[in-house]
Amino acid sequence: AAKGCGGVWCRAWQRGAGGPSPAPRGQRAVACNARGGAVPAGKSGLAPWVPVVGLEIHAQISSNSKLFSGSQVQFAAPPNSLVSFFDASLPGTLPVLNRRCVEAAVMTGLALNCSINKKSLFDRKHYFYADLPAGYQITQQRVPIAVNGSLSYSLCIDNKMSQMVTKTVRIKQIQLEQDSGKSLHDDTRSQTLIDLNRAGVGLMEVVMEPDMCCGEEAAAAVRELQLILQTLGSSQAVMAEGQLRVDANVSVHHPGEPYGVRTEVKNINSIRFLAKAVDYEIQRQIEELEGGGTILNETRAFDSKLGCTVPMRDKEGKQDYRFMPEPNLPPLILYDAKSLPANMNHQQVVNIDWIHERLPDLPSVRREKLVERYGILPEHSFTLLNEDGLTEFFENVVKQTQMKPRKVIGWILNDLLSYLKQHSLAVKESPVSSFLLADLLNLLEKKEISSTAAKQVLAELWKGEGKTPLEIVKEKKLELIQDQKELEQICQAVIDGQENEVITMVL
Repeated sequence: AAKGCGGVWCRAWQRGAGGPSPAPRGQRAVACNARGGAVPAGKSGLAPWVPVVGLEIHAQISSNSKLFSGSQVQFAAPPNSLVSFFDASLPGTLPVLNRRCVEAAVMTGLALNCSINKKSLFDRKHYFYADLPAGYQITQQRVPIAVNGSLSYSLCIDNKMSQMVTKTVRIKQIQLEQDSGKSLHDDTRSQTLIDLNRAGVGLMEVVMEPDMCCGEEAAAAVRELQLILQTLGSSQAVMAEGQLRVDANVSVHHPGEPYGVRTEVKNINSIRFLAKAVDYEIQRQIEELEGGGTILNETRAFDSKLGCTVPMRDKEGKQDYRFMPEPNLPPLILYDAKSLPANMNHQQVVNIDWIHERLPDLPSVRREKLVERYGILPEHSFTLLNEDGLTEFFENVVKQTQMKPRKVIGWILNDLLSYLKQHSLAVKESPVSSFLLADLLNLLEKKEISSTAAKQVLAELWKGEGKTPLEIVKEKKLELIQDQKELEQICQAVIDGQENEVITMVL
């Protein structure tokens, strides 16, 4: 049996919101060594397998306008309503670089421990598709804006939040590039419609080295990156809106041998699906090789309904993108405090040191501060940050209640979060506000109600009927009786009303 991830073994099969789920019928689970060691193949006598996973992540930059044009960026706008002449590639139009996008890329590079290139270059990547009107994409293939970084992320052992291990994946580079449009396939009418609203939107492509070995690791790394981007404000990174898209490169090989032929699983738009896609692909490749087959160098897609990857196109013949320097954009020059010319207008340049000084606390630092400030367990700090808005909710409750933070966290994680999960609600959609929960916990802390009664009150608050905790307590008669004489009278009344039972017990 696979032991959880974290330096021993990591379970490499499908993980849902509630933890690992079993492999589909007829398929066995694949365990992978979290330290990068060999993985048993499952058949006696065969050498173990080593899975290798690398990721390419496209993050949409949070900016009001596109990378090279003044067109507005807005999700779900009417088709082709946000398209400039440049986005449509009309003759004679030229790109104008968006300063905000450059600053966002520098900020992200610094947060990921990258070296920022003071001189980076733009290139044309040629390919022909209906949603790319120019026939090429402007990117940074030769000299990207940031290189040689790292990202640390944490995994739990045996799915136990109390046992966690920190791992690191190397960041090869971060490059600026423009997004393509969107093709809408109408199978009923056998036609494809093109929406160019997304064409030209600024992207950061984060290229990770193949340092991971299973879906759980890949998912944890992407989740940490997502939190960092959201903390920086460089990307909203909402995967459901296509603001964070992941390509996973997967291969397997025997220890001591060269890496195997890799496949690429394209455009994964969910962290949960990423874990499933990677683990499925690892198992598929192992079973194919053990059965005497070969792995094709191909692009695949993940079918979330079937829970498997399916072929899209082969990559055996290397596609010639005919990279060339972008002739309409000069080199991108950045400065730091030492290289900034004295007579330079600060409004017209990007200063790396100025951005570095204004970096906010990253998720790892915020977790440490939560543990130090409130005395909560480290694993609880991960849950607080992983749920959007939960940290702020927790801190608001702590400010308004007399209960100790370590007791407050239990109510939030065990009770409130359970309600939210059951009803598929975000924290901001909770019918129980931080103010109401604080009121309830104050009643409990003052011993005006029992813990059992408090849970009843929380269930009533969840109905969202506008009642306060105190009103519910009085309505349901849930108060604890503090008066000893009153308690004695109640006990005496019970005894007097059950004379036969009392006599039987005495005898």
